[in-house]
Amino acid sequence: MVNFSAPSASERRFMPPAVAVSSVAFALHPPVDANVADPRSGDVISTWGEYAGREGARVEHATTLWLPLVRRTRPPFDDLWALPGGPIPWDEDLYHTAARTLHESVLRSPGYLEQLFTFGATTRSATAQRLVTIAYWGLYGELDLAVDPTTEPSRDVASDVATAGKNAVTEFSEALVASADANIAWFSIDRLPELAFDHADIIDYAVWRLRQRTEYSMVAHRFLSEEFTLAQMRRVHEAILGEQIDPANFRRDVLAQGQLVDTGRVEEGTPHRPARLYRFKEQPEHV
Repeated sequence: MVNFSAPSASERRFMPPAVAVSSVAFALHPPVDANVADPRSGDVISTWGEYAGREGARVEHATTLWLPLVRRTRPPFDDLWALPGGPIPWDEDLYHTAARTLHESVLRSPGYLEQLFTFGATTRSATAQRLVTIAYWGLYGELDLAVDPTTEPSRDVASDVATAGKNAVTEFSEALVASADANIAWFSIDRLPELAFDHADIIDYAVWRLRQRTEYSMVAHRFLSEEFTLAQMRRVHEAILGEQIDPANFRRDVLAQGQLVDTGRVEEGTPHRPARLYRFKEQPEHV
């Protein structure tokens, strides 16, 4: 863990910790209108719709997941990228803060959102005030990304927090609020830029958790439409695991689990031989 600062014990002793929420949101690809970063240079280059239309772009990044990041505009860590999130308003619970800040970043709500872990090491803050971050992880499926972007009216978080009194809001907490004005772009998880705070550790933990769950649950259903081909399902597993999977072995293994139903239909509008469509016997309630 990087020691961002080393204030004296007397400075920290009587300071209440700042509490914030950060969210790691995975998708097979960004929304069509979202800004994306070039996986090679890290520069924000275009929208996903433009980038994906380039020859070989989808194939080049077929085995990766994408996530949205916010570029901070004020200290600490100004101009570095960070996870969506912010301080917790006095009248909003943790889940809704995570859901709201994700929606404000992606302009769409995730199909799945769950509390991941609490990060509260004494050395993770960038100022004298200790910062505890409650991390969430979300999943955006094809249907979640296909909806039109919406900007729901939201409270003025800065005003709400300020009503608690200056003693309750430090300069550091105000900087978290200000980060909502930063730029937003999607990055592939294997080509991340330099990140603020310990957000790289948070992302690593979320990726590890997702890969662990992929091994013993039908997590792929969160990324797929109601009906899908085995190739589409294999693509999800390859993106999560970050490696290619033998098609024949995958087909044999996934059908042997007995979780899929052959719908009797085939995909339409394909230039090649249409593949059979499957669905899950029961939509799992949890990842």
